[in-house]
Amino acid sequence: MKTYIDCIPCFFKQAIEAARLAGAGKKAQKKVIAEVARILPDFPLNLPPPIMGKMIYAAVEKVTRKSDSYQKIKQKSNRMALAVYPKLKKKVKKSSDPLLTAVELAIAGNIIDYGVKNSLNIEKELEKILSEEEKAVKKENKAVFDYTHFKKELRKAKTILYLGDNAGEIVFDRILLEEIKCRFPEKEITFAVRGRPIINDALAGDAYFCGIDKLARVVSSGSDAPGAVLSLCSPQFLRLYRSADMVISKGQGNFEALSKARRAIFFLFMAKCEVIANHVSYQIKSSRSCRVGDIILFYHHIEKEGKTAAS
Repeated sequence: MKTYIDCIPCFFKQAIEAARLAGAGKKAQKKVIAEVARILPDFPLNLPPPIMGKMIYAAVEKVTRKSDSYQKIKQKSNRMALAVYPKLKKKVKKSSDPLLTAVELAIAGNIIDYGVKNSLNIEKELEKILSEEEKAVKKENKAVFDYTHFKKELRKAKTILYLGDNAGEIVFDRILLEEIKCRFPEKEITFAVRGRPIINDALAGDAYFCGIDKLARVVSSGSDAPGAVLSLCSPQFLRLYRSADMVISKGQGNFEALSKARRAIFFLFMAKCEVIANHVSYQIKSSRSCRVGDIILFYHHIEKEGKTAAS
């Protein structure tokens, strides 16, 4: 998707919060802001926001000389998500449709996103997921929750590429992966993480720590943008992306990077701002189809004549 004017304030907010988290003083914070302000006028708005995100965090790293300011936060997110893992499993086990519940939980886990919500309180957000997930599910917007096609394509697919998003959140992905493996043990699943530190996005170490490697082959996308921008990904990843029978993409950043993809993708995420909600509504050609807070299972696919479509 393109970058909207309304994304620009968020860019500055992300830059300030990342600089502070890296321990930057006021002078260093101002340097980061000045660098972002220098870059923005020449940034093409037809590019997706994750490319600007990459540039923002490169500026923060340049000024603060810290390459992974979110390391401790990611570790804490992983530990706390693993602590609630037994509750998540019980919820799936008791469900009349375990696969559906696993999908819903995977999407609910997308709350864990420092890039969008910098003041995130991990403890409160995880508790909110557990206590309010059922309320959110009851309000599912059927226009942007295509479970029918998800089940159909899942049955047919032999190879699945699952694009991970944030640390901590990947424990919720693990719940879905386990349910898929339980139903279809023959499926070959590859789980992709970022190539190097960017915000609180998951790296290979996070995936191994959270047990993803027991269910899927863990690979790097080769990109350090907060989204799977194909032009920044490695040739190895691109081969996997193009050859996979089914691609499951988690998180808002991956949606921003791949919403115009020339292949079928299932996007799983939560609409966290008006820009994203409006863009989803635009893609399904309806002005009021998606609202902030909706849990989304969006089927972006290719019609027979080669045009992209959504349902």
